Amino acid sequence: MVVSTEAVIGIALVELGLVVIPGPNMIYLVSRSVVQGRRAGLTSLAGVGVGFLAYLLAATAGLATLFALVPEIYLTLKLAGAAYLLWLAWNAFRPGGNSSFTPGELAPDRPRKLFGMGLLTCLLNPKIAILYISLLPQFVDPSRGQVGLQSLLLGLTQLAVGVAVNAIFVITAGSVATFFTRKPLWSHIHRYLTGTALAVFAVKLATDRTQPVAAP
Repeated sequence: MVVSTEAVIGIALVELGLVVIPGPNMIYLVSRSVVQGRRAGLTSLAGVGVGFLAYLLAATAGLATLFALVPEIYLTLKLAGAAYLLWLAWNAFRPGGNSSFTPGELAPDRPRKLFGMGLLTCLLNPKIAILYISLLPQFVDPSRGQVGLQSLLLGLTQLAVGVAVNAIFVITAGSVATFFTRKPLWSHIHRYLTGTALAVFAVKLATDRTQPVAAP
């Protein structure tokens, strides 16, 4: 095999851990699903999936190498991503904050715009950029050769896990949102757990000294 089974399982577990931490993608998809229905949520999710693919293709084309050669760009992106995650954490902690399963005020949109907004939300999500730039290369084994193909296969694994889990959120969003509305205590617990997870991830991201390594 071009990639090891351990690497595939590893990247799948990392993505599973990241995708269950509410971020811009989940918040948008849940809000869209609750307000406009599952079909609208799944259409938006298709846009998110294309966003994942765009990042993957960029990383496979050598984006990590660029950041290895110009570490200042990587550091800027990493710190901006950490700051954005801290802002999301504050929104969860602040008085009057909402759970990610509390729908936002979204006007109904047509399929083309739903797809476009899902794509844009994904492309502007720093968590996805960091995943492909800093985490994905750690599962690539240069000794196996075909580094680009390894990155592509591992990235497709991440994409499959991310889209599948987000689809579950989309399909169940209405039921979960109703549960939290009826059980405000659980909504508060979920909100604080979310804020804590986002804050911890932001601190780890900001203090991580790992640098992207140029592919041979």
